[in-house]
Amino acid sequence: MLLAVPALRALRRERPRDELVIAAQPRIGRLLEALGVVDRSVDFERLGLDALFASEASGSEHQWPARCADELKRSARLVAWVGARDPVFVRRLMTLAPGSIVAASTAGRRPVWEHLADTVGAAAHDREIRAPIAIPAALAAEARRELARLGWREHDRLLVVHPGAGGPGKQWPAAGFAEVVDRVSTLPHLAIAIHQGPADAAAVAALPESLIACAIVLREPPLPLLAGVLSLAAAYLGNDSGVSHLAAALGVQSVVLFGEAQRPWRPWAEHVEPLVVSLAALREPDVERVTADLASRLA
Repeated sequence: MLLAVPALRALRRERPRDELVIAAQPRIGRLLEALGVVDRSVDFERLGLDALFASEASGSEHQWPARCADELKRSARLVAWVGARDPVFVRRLMTLAPGSIVAASTAGRRPVWEHLADTVGAAAHDREIRAPIAIPAALAAEARRELARLGWREHDRLLVVHPGAGGPGKQWPAAGFAEVVDRVSTLPHLAIAIHQGPADAAAVAALPESLIACAIVLREPPLPLLAGVLSLAAAYLGNDSGVSHLAAALGVQSVVLFGEAQRPWRPWAEHVEPLVVSLAALREPDVERVTADLASRLA
């Protein structure tokens, strides 16, 4: 959903008087609301889109619309990045919301964010839709209070590290994170914050105890609070993950580690260029490149 931000901005610009609503997983929806990207979010599961798929629908066609939420029927314009390969789904959705745009969520090797923007008629070179998201002052203030409670001294620069990802296959070895952090830790006035999301316990546990002991550890903070923390960071280091996309979207100086196969999922932020590393094994040249990139952002 964070990769859809440029597309969402284009939709808002096209219809500034309309309410912009996102259907998403609730945590992500609330985050996009808190950041002002959308006006309102709804739980994707509550829309009842399963009733429109050929494998799920039953009964005559005059019965299945009743299983779908009124949100679909009320929409002035609906964009769906789901179901494009099922002609029955597309036809039924068009019946509920005439004029809908139904497109696949990805397009081969093309950057995902660029494909999503294109589906709503936005140009990839439109810099306005790729500007960093401004964090609300209240979120930044809340983050300062929480970091202070955890021991952060505000005159120290903050490096946020996220060693987890959506799956082990997208994670750089924990030893790599530890080595890079150790090498940049000699920089003056630097505080390390390690983020652990709901699926990151193993990735954080694999880090050396000595690193955990001297770092601020953020264990499953609410996403709006995490956004506030990231907005205060001097730099960020992480794998290809939602947290990394959030850091990039907020304009944080970010080193984001990708495997070659993940390149299409690159962030949309113009200031972030994914660093391709070996995810299967730790290699010294990768450690050196990651350290150099991160150190330059902290210089």
